Amino acid sequence: MKVGICGLGLIGGSMAKAYKAAGHTVYGFDKNASALGFAQLSGICDAELGDDNLRECDLILIALYPFAAIEYLRDIAPKLASSKTVVIDLCGTKKQICDIGFALAKEYNFTFVGGHPMAGTQYSGIKYAKENLFKNAPMVLVPSVCDDIFFLEKIKNLLAPAMFGKITVTTAEKHDRMIAFTSQLAHVVSNAYVKSPTAQEHKGFSAGSYKDLTRVAWLNEYMWSELFLENKEPLLFEIDSIINSLSEYRDAIAADDAERLTSLLRDGRVAKELVDG
Repeated sequence: MKVGICGLGLIGGSMAKAYKAAGHTVYGFDKNASALGFAQLSGICDAELGDDNLRECDLILIALYPFAAIEYLRDIAPKLASSKTVVIDLCGTKKQICDIGFALAKEYNFTFVGGHPMAGTQYSGIKYAKENLFKNAPMVLVPSVCDDIFFLEKIKNLLAPAMFGKITVTTAEKHDRMIAFTSQLAHVVSNAYVKSPTAQEHKGFSAGSYKDLTRVAWLNEYMWSELFLENKEPLLFEIDSIINSLSEYRDAIAADDAERLTSLLRDGRVAKELVDG
């Protein structure tokens, strides 16, 4: 298989390593010349991805920020007209890029699928890329049609070298609504939590709870700002929900209302039990 990967950061670089380790030909591109050079010199990529080899690719993965991914997709769409190439974006939000991607695919007769690999670290850049980053991790797919079993099997086979675990097929709208809760809210809360002045004195007083809650505070502010604003309404709903819940805890503590506080804590414990099955 020949695979083209645009964007050689943590996600794109890890994809490149996974496909290369599986014995496939990998073409890569990144606007950062040093990242592209590193990928070629270290053998992560066989050659640079460009207009001359786009149509050779069985699969093109777009691992860019959402706006840049849309711009790149618009640029390559006419060059892929009536080709066998499947294009999958790896952005953290899906509505806007899928709307545009499906329209371009229909106009130029190629295949586009929205994708979101549910894996990563708090670090960014190709130097942190790992060939097993996606092993057993969930992958969310947003195809134009959700009930074509043979088509979905083809996409799963194209993604097999990344070694994903559960693959979920959904709509762009549901993806963005769910990701506002499972990922984006967690990043907002973590980032806000470490702004307490007490955080500067935590050493010697913190263990697993602190580490778990603060891990994703170490984020790429440019990428996450773009993701938050693109998914504004679902994320605002989740932020408002947690503010309302926190207010209930605060009011119970301020009023020395042990019965109310116990009830709130019990409700949270039961909710966690239900979520975990």
